[in-house]
Amino acid sequence: MEPTETTTVPKRHWRWYHPKCLVVIVCTVLAAWLVVAYVVLPLAWQEYAQRHPGLDNVSGVTLTKDGIPGDPLNVALVGDEARVKAVMQAARWNVADPLGFRSDVKIAADTVLHRSYADAPVSNLYLFGRKEDLAFEQPVGNDPRRRHHVRFWRAEKTDSAGRPLFLGAVTFDQRVGLSHDTGQITHHIAPDVDTERDHLMRTLADTGSVADTCYVDDFHKIRAGHNGGGDPWHTDGRLAVATLTEPP
Repeated sequence: MEPTETTTVPKRHWRWYHPKCLVVIVCTVLAAWLVVAYVVLPLAWQEYAQRHPGLDNVSGVTLTKDGIPGDPLNVALVGDEARVKAVMQAARWNVADPLGFRSDVKIAADTVLHRSYADAPVSNLYLFGRKEDLAFEQPVGNDPRRRHHVRFWRAEKTDSAGRPLFLGAVTFDQRVGLSHDTGQITHHIAPDVDTERDHLMRTLADTGSVADTCYVDDFHKIRAGHNGGGDPWHTDGRLAVATLTEPP
C-alpha cells in the first residue's frame, strides 16, 4: 500500500500593521475609552461626592423657624464662599436682599404694580441649626411673584483638600398666596424641584466655571412631601453636586 501524500497548509503570520489587526486595535482602544469616560470616571466622581465629609449625616429637608419641614435639599457646590458668589453671579443669579421692613414694602408694591425686583429677599429656612448662609434669585420677566431662587448652607466639614461644601435648596416660586400651614403671606413653589435643580446646574455649566457635575443617587429616601408653606414637592431622590473650578 503506497503512502498517502498529505498537503501542509502554511501558517499565517499576522503583523500588527495588517489591516485586520489595525481594526482590532482601534476597536479595543475605542471600547476602553468608552468604558473609562462613561462608566469609570462618572462612578469615581459620584464616589467622591458621596464621601465628602460635608454630606455626612445631613438631613434631606430644611426647616422653618417654627420647626416645620421646609424645602428639600437638591444641589451642592464644592468651593469656597467667594468662588460660589462669583460663579453664581456669573450665571446671572442675583444676591437676594436681606429681609427687613424696607424690602418687604418694596416687594409688596412691586408685586401689585408688576415691577421687577431682581434681588428680592427670600424667607429664612434652617439647616445645621442656622439660617441660610447665602441666597440668590433669578427673576422671570417683570413679575416678582415668579422667580427661581436658591438658599445655601455651608457644611460643617471640608474635604481632604480643605474645600467646603455648600448644600442648597433651589425651587421655583410660581405665585404669591397664603401659607397653608400658618396663614402668612408667602411664595408658593412649583412641585417639581428636579426641574429647578437641573436649571441651576445648566446655568452654572454655561459659565465654564464648573470642573465637573455628578449626582448622588438615593440622597432622598422619602421622595415627596410638603414645605413650610404647605406646597407639595417631589423628586427623583438625586442630589446634584457641582465642583467649581479654581479662580483664574
